[in-house]
Amino acid sequence: MSFARTAAAFLAATALAVSLTACGASSSPASTEASTDKTDIKIGFNPGPYKEMFEGGIQPILESEGYTVEPVDFTDGIVVNVAVNTGEIDANIMQHPVYLSFVNAKEGIDNAPLVQIPTPRMGLFGGKKESLAEVADGSTVTVPNSPSNLYRGLLILRDVGWIDFADVDDPNTADLSIITSNPKNLNITPIDNAQQVPALQDVDFATIQGNFIVSGGLNYDDALAVENQPVQFSNVVAVRSVDVDTPWAQAIKSAYESQEFIDYIKANPQYSGYQLPAWFQ
Repeated sequence: MSFARTAAAFLAATALAVSLTACGASSSPASTEASTDKTDIKIGFNPGPYKEMFEGGIQPILESEGYTVEPVDFTDGIVVNVAVNTGEIDANIMQHPVYLSFVNAKEGIDNAPLVQIPTPRMGLFGGKKESLAEVADGSTVTVPNSPSNLYRGLLILRDVGWIDFADVDDPNTADLSIITSNPKNLNITPIDNAQQVPALQDVDFATIQGNFIVSGGLNYDDALAVENQPVQFSNVVAVRSVDVDTPWAQAIKSAYESQEFIDYIKANPQYSGYQLPAWFQ
């Protein structure tokens, strides 16, 4: 599937609430029956702004409709997806569709995007250096080590004119070998997403994922460049594909698309500059 078709597939999946199909069978088999009468909902989160956004803007709506909501913290992106598949939790809010598709294929599970949500953009920050003009031969730059987010980091570095690379059909296959031009001989190092902010003081520059920018206390006003975020890198609520059409899942979707939530986002300046969903007015 080409990168462009990935975007189209996501938009269709979100609009029609259909599933992303994965290969194989989960190592931890889950029920294939939809949970139609559920009123107690567990939502998984990784570090970042999504839990705060959910608790402030979505949870009150769901509770007013009779749902009991329990947020659950995770630190690993794969584990939180497997937890949805096995029924340990009902949904997660922490990833974009490209990563979701990657984990589905890797783990042999079948989670699906439910609704797109406001998403902080990836940014290029200076560590030892304070401006783009300070880039020099051999400057050190970290990028996320997950392939799809590494690809996003390389897009930023290409946009600022530091590198060039061969486009890939699937961002989940990206690595540093796609770089075709690196005139500054940048020392580009993939590291764990969660380590990029702590490691910033030790490198010249870093392209950092949005949720870690927020959770790490960085300010977008200090970013040297911010990505023009493709829609397939905007985060979604993920549920099991069999649960997409259940009343509780549709209640989550409706809450995110509600005017009440839109007003909440507009009233809170910390969400200024986020990539907003297509339905956001």
